[in-house]
Amino acid sequence: MSDIKDYFSLVKISHTIFSMPFAMIGFFLAVRENEGNIDYIILFLVILSVLFARNAAMGFNRYIDREFDGKNPRTAIREIPRAIISPRSALLFVILNSILFIVTTAFINNLCLILSPFALLVVLGYSFTKRFTYLSHVFLGLGLSLAPIGAYIAVAGHFELLPLLFSFCVLFWVAGFDIIYALQDMEFDRQEQLKSIPATLGARNSLILSGFFHLIALIMLVMAGITGPFNFLYWIGLGIFTLLVIYQHVIVKPTDFSRVNLAFATLNGFASILFAVFVIVDIYVNK
Repeated sequence: MSDIKDYFSLVKISHTIFSMPFAMIGFFLAVRENEGNIDYIILFLVILSVLFARNAAMGFNRYIDREFDGKNPRTAIREIPRAIISPRSALLFVILNSILFIVTTAFINNLCLILSPFALLVVLGYSFTKRFTYLSHVFLGLGLSLAPIGAYIAVAGHFELLPLLFSFCVLFWVAGFDIIYALQDMEFDRQEQLKSIPATLGARNSLILSGFFHLIALIMLVMAGITGPFNFLYWIGLGIFTLLVIYQHVIVKPTDFSRVNLAFATLNGFASILFAVFVIVDIYVNK
């Protein structure tokens, strides 16, 4: 019988480090506009919303891709192919987390509740994209990019340019490193006629495009730094983020994918956490 740790493994709960730090940036940007008054209940609900949405998205991805995962030697060890979690249980997990996500947004504000089905449509819809477009990486980035603007709306109740700049950063940053991650499955995707940028463009051109996406992400952060109420700590954080993003392009080469996991999980995880810490501290130092 499956237990909670199996479901945490199913959805790679540790990978929440990609979206949660940027959600916290969006939250604290809105808090600053609210004279620095933190509503800890809203903070808790924002964290729950990010977790529920991501659980639903990843669980659905594993459910939809279960047959491909079983054929791919790299992914055959996942919980559904190994029968640790049944497809039915995974689908029920997705439905439960989707319902919890919508219910949680209802306790935040009306705008979050109204937007919640559209957010679910984006994050769940990503799982189908490899069947019809090689831009699936961009759709993944779009899903995660909802975190900073969603957290901002949870506090402020309206849209603003600054959190949108962080959302655009997340979109291109995630799309860029997902291209790097997909290098591992380039031949498998071609064999199964699944669409991805590496399967379409090859390793070298894919890394060039990944670098271009990351350049756009960094430009978005520069624009946010110029637009927002930031000081030197923001720029130190951006410098660290930039170095870690660049380093993943140094260690992953068109003929050597052995350090893809280091680039994908470790470097990007540290990049997002460290950047968020510097940004949030900067917000409080300069409020």
